[in-house]
Amino acid sequence: MYAFKKIKKSLLLSACALTSFTSYAVDEQFVSYQAGRYAIKNVTLIDGTGKSAQTNQTVVINKNKIVNIGATAEVDVAKGVSIIDGTGKTLIPGLVMMHEHMFYPTGKAHYTEMLYSFPRLYLAGGATTIRTAGTTAPYADLKLRDDINAGKSLGPDIDVTAPYLNGPGLPILKIKSLRDADDAKTMMDYWGLEGVTSYKAYMHIHQNELDVVIKKAHEQNNKVTAHLCSVTYREAAALGIDNLEHGFFAATDFVKSKQKDVCPSNKDVQQSFVDLDINSPEVTSLINYLVDNNVALTSTLTVFETFTKGRPKAYPEALDALIPQVRDQYESRFEKIAKQSESSWPLVFKKMMQLEKMFVAAGGKLMVGTDPTGYGGVIAGFSNQRAIELLVEAGFMQPQAIKIATLNAAQYLNKQNTIGSIEVGKQADLVIINSDFAKNASAIRNMETVFKNGVGYNSTALFDNTKSVVGLH
Repeated sequence: MYAFKKIKKSLLLSACALTSFTSYAVDEQFVSYQAGRYAIKNVTLIDGTGKSAQTNQTVVINKNKIVNIGATAEVDVAKGVSIIDGTGKTLIPGLVMMHEHMFYPTGKAHYTEMLYSFPRLYLAGGATTIRTAGTTAPYADLKLRDDINAGKSLGPDIDVTAPYLNGPGLPILKIKSLRDADDAKTMMDYWGLEGVTSYKAYMHIHQNELDVVIKKAHEQNNKVTAHLCSVTYREAAALGIDNLEHGFFAATDFVKSKQKDVCPSNKDVQQSFVDLDINSPEVTSLINYLVDNNVALTSTLTVFETFTKGRPKAYPEALDALIPQVRDQYESRFEKIAKQSESSWPLVFKKMMQLEKMFVAAGGKLMVGTDPTGYGGVIAGFSNQRAIELLVEAGFMQPQAIKIATLNAAQYLNKQNTIGSIEVGKQADLVIINSDFAKNASAIRNMETVFKNGVGYNSTALFDNTKSVVGLH
């Protein structure tokens, strides 16, 4: 029996390796349109700038650039240009997702890299650019980014974040604990030379360490985001941080017993949100302080939805992407949450949605990501789409939700001149939705073709290619 198990394991590993090594050769099967001259006619256009949806539009692509946009009746399409009929469909920019990872939870406090499935899933779900908001395998993320850029592998363009900059206290073996501020400098010097383009501070970092991280990153012309706990949002904004993750879910500003450089208990943080009057002067003051200091927020409602009783289960198609053991892990935890007699999460989840809306109303820059962590159920690609649905549920109209998921993030990454909206001269990163998304937010799930740099990929084919894979590789 032992010998049989060894042979079975060997065959499985060989199959995985074969899939990885041969995947490049079969990528053509996912391409619906090679880079060329196309006109998408009679489509409803949501261009990413926040403008209302425009009907009966034509968008002309030449190789990897958008060269003309206008009402179909007014756009002359030259001979030889291939026509894509957009009747009854919606065209949006490629999504720019800002809290993504190349790993997925496969056990208690354990995360496994999904370097084959996740790049394909992100692309299938409309993400043409992502930022990895922290990594447990930095060399893998860097190599994956370079392979995608070289056309050797499929996936979105990747802004690679360095390994987490965190203090002691986190029970995840793959995350280093900083010894002090000098250690933070050493890490950043090294990873800056290796080619990362952003940094993420994590829950247990101290103020003096965060101060060094922010200054060092800015010297490198890079930016810093953070999932905080020991440092409050106001303290981080005062230090000059660029971005804060998880909307207001990670704010410890409202914990009355908060001590400097100490993470309050999860119970105290949760209770502070239960007790919080979102219309209070202290909330208004914090929002205004963040806006005045140009601190962007990243919404990650997708991961917090999984902790909230009464919320729907992940899309059935998303669960089909999981290997059986990981799917069972997720469904078991989902059922436990559903059976809770009492939970503060529904109230907190609603308040956090309202706070994100208030932040934007005050002039704040909101972006969106998915964070495929927790106990599972937040699966690359499918969660991109769910994130848009949740923004609409939070009160943003579809054009505004798309702007949050595209142009806002492109501006933060200083890539607004090339991506983030459908405008003449920009890169042809586009998504065709086979339905009227302007009238129905759930239509976001009906993605048909994802154009990245002018090449149109078949979304369904990419999703089908990753069934029963997530959790393995």
